[in-house]
Amino acid sequence: MSDWKQQWLPAIEAELKDNILGFWMKHSIDEEKGGFYGYISRELEVDASADKSSVLNTRILWTFASAYRIYKDKQYLRIAERAYAYVTEHFIDREYGGLYWMVDAEGSPSQPKKQIYGQAFAIYALSEYYRATGHEPALAQAIELFSVLEKHGYDPIHKGYVEALSREWEQTDDLSLSNKDLNEKKSMNTHLHVLEAYTNLYRVWKSDELSAKLKELIEVTIKHIIDADSAHFLLFFDEEWNSKSEHVSYGHDIEGSWLLVEAAEVLGNEALLAESKAIALRMAEATLNEGVDKDGGLWNEADAHGLIDADKDWWPQAEAVVGFYNAYQMSGDEKYRDAAQRSWQFIENYIVDKQFGEWHWSVNEDGKPSENVQKVSAWKCPYHNGRACFEMLERLQH
Repeated sequence: MSDWKQQWLPAIEAELKDNILGFWMKHSIDEEKGGFYGYISRELEVDASADKSSVLNTRILWTFASAYRIYKDKQYLRIAERAYAYVTEHFIDREYGGLYWMVDAEGSPSQPKKQIYGQAFAIYALSEYYRATGHEPALAQAIELFSVLEKHGYDPIHKGYVEALSREWEQTDDLSLSNKDLNEKKSMNTHLHVLEAYTNLYRVWKSDELSAKLKELIEVTIKHIIDADSAHFLLFFDEEWNSKSEHVSYGHDIEGSWLLVEAAEVLGNEALLAESKAIALRMAEATLNEGVDKDGGLWNEADAHGLIDADKDWWPQAEAVVGFYNAYQMSGDEKYRDAAQRSWQFIENYIVDKQFGEWHWSVNEDGKPSENVQKVSAWKCPYHNGRACFEMLERLQH
């Protein structure tokens, strides 16, 4: 093993075990109401009354199931089991199927709509829990959610998936994932995470129907979601795939580049894999050329006129490490390996919270923590940074 790999591996593993997983085990457990707190601030102030999101809880489940699958450490299994129990007890809609978007601190539905993004993360997490433990009911639940998502969320005319539906799976005007997102019928973000979920489910359930859907989703991503000219993701669409935004999300671009290749690899379609690798390299190159600051950090967003959000959120930095390293593995071009290492260095220098633990939400152009004080919230979870560590530990050992 090369010297740089020998130096990098222990640093990543220490970050994963001691800071990321350790933080969530120590600080996030809600002993009074069950499951995990919905909100903790940067300075570890807990809001025990905060709503609990399906995204937070399924991402905790995915992360600790992955940790147990890799390390077989019972302390990780206990957290995964806790998350599995809370998700299946409180988020599953027993009457209409699927998962609620949010529950209140007591575990009752507070936002019962069916966000397709949320269903996807449940499939991702439940299939990973099955991979880690062999727990058959988790696989059965993931397969059931796949059927529900296909029945209600799939667009048979234009392909792809709608953004959201009501609790009863009827059309709704409340489509957007968050107050930052456009209220449009389809989005890159939802499709990216359905792709990720179906990839993981296909690892453990080789159904013909899922195979066909995963293949179609890769093709839809290449045809409609990746802009052929710029190699950036388009972000929002109407039903017929007309683009509704000119923004560029550098974090999603670099994340999508490696998830697309992973999907094609797991599917086992050689022609689609070759096409996916070619476009993924273009995406990585565009991100490296346009989105990386001189300090190695990845900016958040731009549009046709330049940067519109020069902050550097935690999750794009995590995805940059994997995405650039994936480009290095595909191309052998050391500029991508160097970019991945610089991304990791930026994380260690600026994103890791050395005082209170885990990672800051973001830093500004001066490298100082931004005004967003969320440490645990509906969106601030251990999945992007935890997964980056899992991915890099596996990739660096080969």
